[in-house]
Amino acid sequence: MARTVPDIEILGPEDAADKEAEIKRRFWPTVRKALRTIPFMHEVVSAYYAMLDPRTPTRAKLTVVAALAYFVSPFDLVPDFIVGLGFLDDASVLAAALAAVSSSIREEHRTAATTALEEEVGAEA
Repeated sequence: MARTVPDIEILGPEDAADKEAEIKRRFWPTVRKALRTIPFMHEVVSAYYAMLDPRTPTRAKLTVVAALAYFVSPFDLVPDFIVGLGFLDDASVLAAALAAVSSSIREEHRTAATTALEEEVGAEA
C-alpha cells in the first residue's frame, strides 16, 4: 500500500500576516464552539491578544499564529463536529503552544481576554 504524506505547512514571518487575517475572521465563531470543550479557553484568548500585540516577540507570535491557525482550521486530524473528541487535537496543539509562549502573555492580554469573553461570548472567563 502506498502511503501519502500530508502537506506540512511551514509558517514563516512572511506568511504570518495572511494567517493572522484568517485567524481574526474565524477566531470567535470557533471559540464559541470550543468553549465547553477546552477548559483553558481563557488562556487561548489571552494568547490571541498577545498575537495582536506588536510588543510580543516574533518567535512567540509565530508560535501562537501557527497554533491558532490549526485551531480555526476546518480541516483537523479529528473533525471538530465530533462531540466530545472534536477539539481534542486542537486542545493538544494549543496546550503545547501556550506552554511555549506563556512568558509572552502579559496581564493586559489576560484582562482583554476576560473582557472579550464576557462581551463576545457571554461566558464567565
